[in-house]
Amino acid sequence: MSSKVSLDTLYNAVEYIIQDSQDNERNCLEVVELQIGLKNYNLNKEKCFHGSVLLNHIAVPQLKVCIFGDQQHCDEAKTLGIQCLDVDDLKKINKYPKLVKKMARNFHAFLASESLIKQIPILLGSGLTKAGKFLTPLSHKESMMTKIRILATKKPQMKNIECLSVNVGHIGMKVTELTQNLNISINFLVSLLKENWQNVRSLHIKSSMGIPQRIY
Repeated sequence: MSSKVSLDTLYNAVEYIIQDSQDNERNCLEVVELQIGLKNYNLNKEKCFHGSVLLNHIAVPQLKVCIFGDQQHCDEAKTLGIQCLDVDDLKKINKYPKLVKKMARNFHAFLASESLIKQIPILLGSGLTKAGKFLTPLSHKESMMTKIRILATKKPQMKNIECLSVNVGHIGMKVTELTQNLNISINFLVSLLKENWQNVRSLHIKSSMGIPQRIY
C-alpha cells in the first residue's frame, strides 16, 4: 500500500515541530503524536484496533521493563542490564501486597517467560492487574530487546469517535529518526482501516505543548 504523504512533507513538519519546541524552551521532553481523522468509519460495525508495530527508533526511551524469567531469560536480562525476577524472588514478595503495588508503580511493562506466565497470578495475586499492568509473554525464540522495543511503541488509541492517535516519538530525537517512525506509523495505522486511505479524513502531528501540523 503506497503512502499519500511524501517523506519531504513529513520531514518539513517534523523539523518545524522540533524547532518550535526549541524556540519556546519548554522544560520537558515532549512526546510527538500522530493523529488520524477518520471518515466513513463506523466503530460499532468495524473491527477494533489491535496490534503493535516495530519502529526504527524507540519512541519511549524512559520505558522501564521488568522480566519475570526462567534461568535463561534472567541470565539474558542481566547481560542487557534489565531488571529481572525469578520464581524464588517472586515467592519472597508474594506475601507483601504493598511490595507488589510498589513494583507495579515502578515499571511501565512486564515480560514473563512462557513457562512461568501461568504461575505469576498465583504468586503475585491481582496486584499488577489492578494497577493496569499486564504480562506480555516472552518465548526463547524471540529477541528480548525487539520485544521491549515493540512495547515502547504505544498502541493506537481512540481519542473520540473520529480520531485515532499514537505516540511516534519525542522532541529529543533527530528529524530523520522521527520522520522514519512517523512514516512507519502512518502506513501501519492506515492498514488497520477497512478501506485504508478512503477512511482517512486528515493527518496531523503535534508535540505535547505544540500546535498541530496538518500533513494530509
